Amino acid sequence: MSEQRATDALTACGLDAEITRHGQVGSLAEAAAARGVEPRDIIKTLVVRRRKGDYLFVLVPGDREISWPKLRSFLGVNRLSMPNKDVAREVTGYERGTITPFGSTTAWPVIADIDLTGDPARRISLGAGAHGVAATLNAEAALAALHAQVADVTDLQAT
Repeated sequence: MSEQRATDALTACGLDAEITRHGQVGSLAEAAAARGVEPRDIIKTLVVRRRKGDYLFVLVPGDREISWPKLRSFLGVNRLSMPNKDVAREVTGYERGTITPFGSTTAWPVIADIDLTGDPARRISLGAGAHGVAATLNAEAALAALHAQVADVTDLQAT
């Protein structure tokens, strides 16, 4: 079970994560309310393809979106893409909407947007391997456990 893989990985990292199970949500605001966090603290885990067989995770705050020029510049590449849902599942073991770096079938590198840092008390909520399941935990501890590289790779979402 994918949820078990994710929660086992969180435990193995020694992270104190609160697991939340909620039904389907229709918006970022609903997801945040169900998890007891602010919308900016819902973290999207996106799978990005650098080249064939080479992927990475990008952690994006809920109120932001990937800036492809910034991410390409940071990685020193000219081209990046997002795999389709089948490839994303194949390379992570998780379906879209449930993807987390914790317990992924391959430990791909993690890039976290700089907006996730700077507040030692900040709690974020990530997918936890199954639809309607989330792990809420300290942001700094999560990034440290993932050995995440931190960079300015997002922009505020247009409203």
